Amino acid sequence: MPVLSIVIVSYNTRTDLERCLESLHNPAPALAHEIIVVDNASVDGSADAVRRWPDVTIIRSATNLGFAAATNVGIRASTGDYLLLLNSDTVIPEDALDRLVRVLEQHPGAGVVGPRLVDAEGRVELSFGAMISPLAERRQKRLGRRLAAGEPRAVARVEAMTRVEQHPDWVSGACLLVRRSAAETVGLLDERFFMYTEDVDFCAAIRARGLDVLFTPSVEIVHLGGRSKATAPRATHAAYRRSHLAFYEKHHPWLAPVLRLYVWLRDH
Repeated sequence: MPVLSIVIVSYNTRTDLERCLESLHNPAPALAHEIIVVDNASVDGSADAVRRWPDVTIIRSATNLGFAAATNVGIRASTGDYLLLLNSDTVIPEDALDRLVRVLEQHPGAGVVGPRLVDAEGRVELSFGAMISPLAERRQKRLGRRLAAGEPRAVARVEAMTRVEQHPDWVSGACLLVRRSAAETVGLLDERFFMYTEDVDFCAAIRARGLDVLFTPSVEIVHLGGRSKATAPRATHAAYRRSHLAFYEKHHPWLAPVLRLYVWLRDH
């Protein structure tokens, strides 16, 4: 029986998916594990490419279910005590997943742990934060823009932030390890979020059950970033807006009409 179930949702990211699966096999994690790929009706041969690895389970969806719903399909098909939600545009260094599981085992009060994320050049990503609210979003996006622009102060600040173990409100769904018991207690991911904010909502639900969310700098994963977005930028932007509005309707219902009006005025 696997200890760890790795669930990857793929949508037209064949090259990245192959790279990710290669990194998961050379070398493979030492602990007993399974890999499940849920393909969201890709047209680039992603599902066929998975056949290179006979130990990987491929689930083909006839339609694009979105990230949350497709992830839930993969979770329901899995059996491990620990669930790793993993983007196809990641590269996993040797021993990284074994160490990530150990971190969660060493923190019995935590339901979720996220690693430090860096890009292909080793530049750090801001992969955790405070619960989404207008002020928190403004701060997070501003810091993220400055980091992307390479502003020295922002880079130094995020470098310092991501070198310290801490308990943020959420960690990125690009690489998120969760106890199966915690995931099942909250009913898995909320499928009203097609793409984006599902990780923030998932972490919020787990925190509401009295479990911590943990960020650890002791494990580092490469996240290339934005690959599915690049294949369909307009659809991705529309999905972001829908998920963003759905998040406010669920968590800040009194602000949702204001956000809806703001989006309408910006588009007209």
